[in-house]
Amino acid sequence: MPSSPRRHIDLPVTLDRDAPAPLATQLGDTLRTAMRDGTLKHGERLPSSRGLARQLGVSRTVVTEAFQQLYAEGWLEGRHGSGTYVAGLGDVPPAGPAPNGDAAPAPAPGRPPLIELRPGHPWVHDYDDAAWRRAWRRAADLPPADDPDPYGLPRLREALAVHLRRARGMPVEPADVLVTRGAGNGLDLVAATLLRPGDLAGVEDPGYRVARNVFAARGARVVPCPVDDDGVIVERLPDDLRVLYTTPAHQYPLGGRLPIPRRERLLAWARRTGATIIEDDYDAEFRYDVAPLPALYGLDPARVVLLGTLSKSLTPDVGVGWLVAEPELLAAVARTRDDLADRTCGPAQAAVATLLERGDLERHLRRMRLEYARRRAAVVDALRGVTPLRGDTAGLHVVVELPGPAVPRIVAAAEERGVALDTLARFHQGVARVHGLVIGYGSASPADLRRAMEVVAELIAAETDAAETDAAETGGGTAAGVAVRSATAEGSSA
Repeated sequence: MPSSPRRHIDLPVTLDRDAPAPLATQLGDTLRTAMRDGTLKHGERLPSSRGLARQLGVSRTVVTEAFQQLYAEGWLEGRHGSGTYVAGLGDVPPAGPAPNGDAAPAPAPGRPPLIELRPGHPWVHDYDDAAWRRAWRRAADLPPADDPDPYGLPRLREALAVHLRRARGMPVEPADVLVTRGAGNGLDLVAATLLRPGDLAGVEDPGYRVARNVFAARGARVVPCPVDDDGVIVERLPDDLRVLYTTPAHQYPLGGRLPIPRRERLLAWARRTGATIIEDDYDAEFRYDVAPLPALYGLDPARVVLLGTLSKSLTPDVGVGWLVAEPELLAAVARTRDDLADRTCGPAQAAVATLLERGDLERHLRRMRLEYARRRAAVVDALRGVTPLRGDTAGLHVVVELPGPAVPRIVAAAEERGVALDTLARFHQGVARVHGLVIGYGSASPADLRRAMEVVAELIAAETDAAETDAAETGGGTAAGVAVRSATAEGSSA
């Protein structure tokens, strides 16, 4: 994490108890003005809520409410075990690879790095430094293994089973778990075990490009399987699929949640056809305003393989995930792993086991749920009244549907103004049926996210105004909002 000044600052704040505005609102307005005009500078550490309340002669609740509002707006940022700081506008490191494997574009000479709003990147800067160091010190104390278990470290398998039972309510035992290097690695192991050249492998369309690439690399014929607002359309699945990759908790990228009746129909289809369902539970930890639906695996372990990863909940850099399946299939995957000499790093497994056993990962997830909820609120607020959203009930991204011709213009204009966006076209196999933007809010700092969303909202509004003007001049009488709704209807009925 970047170092920052640790000195406390005296805040020139005066509150008027006779004013009509509540004290918390007055305090928030004063601090916001000070940060906007530079009186409070990036990286400066604010007093604690208790200390500031004592300084101002108010209750701690007044300060806490003001701080919470400024956190939500992105003016402040918290650092675990360190305090509250003024957020910066450009302190995010250069982005790594995009979800599709393409590298993020390098900034032009003399130009600051792009604010990364493409999906697939989590926030990795707010973690418990002491817990992280302790976990890796304990891992370093273990001797290296001369013959690593292809199923993974036994204590990690046990800890993951406990985690899945608590977090997802599934009847998982350690014997059901195989430790992987992440969801992509787990998917490849299943594909190498189940698929033969020429087999049909279904992937949601639009959907996860890596799944298509993995299946194709194993010699399968990839079949695009259409989705609607709720997820994969069971009635349009071919009967000769060998496997189906699906994201029922939060369809990637459109964000649908597969309802229980459709989950039951999907499982009935798998039992009738003999297909194996590969369920990617990629962001089940992060839900807003809605309760999680039961995982497919929990409804029928015999027909479902569950994939999970720590890449979103902790960091992609740790390289640990899991695969849950019935014992016979899990044994076959372990044999495949031996044949491929594929292993998960032993020290990484030991470190993750410690984080799980001590409850450190669970505490981290609770913090990140609040952090991502604030970021999601910032995105929703920025686009409220500008355009409707899809998929904002969970995960780390939302979808904005737009008329097809507007999308590349917005992406290009956003890049010129320092914001990197992704499009729905990149998630389709072949011709795109649904058009729009996929906005990831995981990796940008709160202040950068706020600034970037102002740009995005302005560009979308400009396209809307231009479409309204064109419609009026041509006598169409149709607003751009209608065009957006038409695009939505077209995608849902496709």
